[in-house]
Amino acid sequence: MSSGLIIPLLVGYLLGSIPFGLILTRLGGKGDIRAIGSGNIGATNVLRTGSKGLAVATLILDALKGAAAVLLAQRYWPEGVQFAAAGAMVGHLYPLWLKFRGGKGVATLMGVIAPLLWWPGPAVYALVWIGLLLVVRISSVAGLVAAATPPLVAALLNKQEYFPLLLGFTLLVIWKHRANIQRLIAGTEPKIGRDKA
Repeated sequence: MSSGLIIPLLVGYLLGSIPFGLILTRLGGKGDIRAIGSGNIGATNVLRTGSKGLAVATLILDALKGAAAVLLAQRYWPEGVQFAAAGAMVGHLYPLWLKFRGGKGVATLMGVIAPLLWWPGPAVYALVWIGLLLVVRISSVAGLVAAATPPLVAALLNKQEYFPLLLGFTLLVIWKHRANIQRLIAGTEPKIGRDKA
């Protein structure tokens, strides 16, 4: 593998593995987010600390790190754009310094697709995610359905070169939500604003 592929992969991984949820909750005096709620480092679990501001900041920063990885690759390593995107996603899901226990990838995926599928990709993603969240108030449902949109949008935009990568990301997000899916089937998945059953 050439340096033009290895470097963007590593840069993407390093950016993706920055645990903003953990950092922000500690700086905000909320303790270790991994000891709260589901133990996840993403925005939904940060919301369980009672701080909407920290949750929104986590969501935005998790998305921005994905976008930053792709934008840097587009600027400096054009042939390694997909490697940078993959690095960012894998870094977020499996960060080395957190013993490979990261987030679930919904926000980071939106950031990754923003430069790849601008502008319909992130617009569709956000509309589905926010719309479902407002209607069903179940974060996992909104995130899972939103995460299924990137490969579909890529196909509609005739960007077939991104389809396998984005389909892989969708499957990774589904895999990381397997416990949520089990709770959805059992009818025990909590809603936003309510205590976990």
